[in-house]
Amino acid sequence: MAGTGLLALRTLPGPSWVRGSGPSVLNRLRDAAVAIHGFRETEKSRWSEASRAILQRVQAAAFGPGQTLLSSVHVLDLEARGYIKPHVDSIKFCGATIAGLSLLSPSVMRLVHTQEPGEWLELLLEPGSLYILRGSARYDFSHEILRDEESFFGERRIPRGRRISVICRSLPEGMGPGESGQPPAAC
Repeated sequence: MAGTGLLALRTLPGPSWVRGSGPSVLNRLRDAAVAIHGFRETEKSRWSEASRAILQRVQAAAFGPGQTLLSSVHVLDLEARGYIKPHVDSIKFCGATIAGLSLLSPSVMRLVHTQEPGEWLELLLEPGSLYILRGSARYDFSHEILRDEESFFGERRIPRGRRISVICRSLPEGMGPGESGQPPAAC
């Protein structure tokens, strides 16, 4: 699933980045402003034919035949110094499976068990890689994208650049496909 990021680059609105978590940002983005720093985002439901083919491969790899997906795909653009703090995605807005296609820059995702912080692992997300959170990884572990200065995989330094992730999510339990209830930036 290698790609240059063109799938997502054409979909992002304007050049503005969100930094910090002041009151106006918190009001506009709710919990997302607390978890994500240095980002812009969009929710997209219409794609080019080539992009749809890529998304169909992502969905076939990540979701079971009985899972209903949210109608829009989340495109998250982190600037080079942006990062995502540890969080567990809300069950109000995201279902049992979350799948993210990583584009542009490598990054390190850290998962830490919410009840046993000594249980953790780090994933190297290379451009074109797909991560899938379901089961215990989805509900029992927080996940984060490390800041550039903390970005190591083992002893290896992983320099961060701009990172785009294209995120597909299953519908939350009990929510029908026609119901509104779009999630904030970081579920």
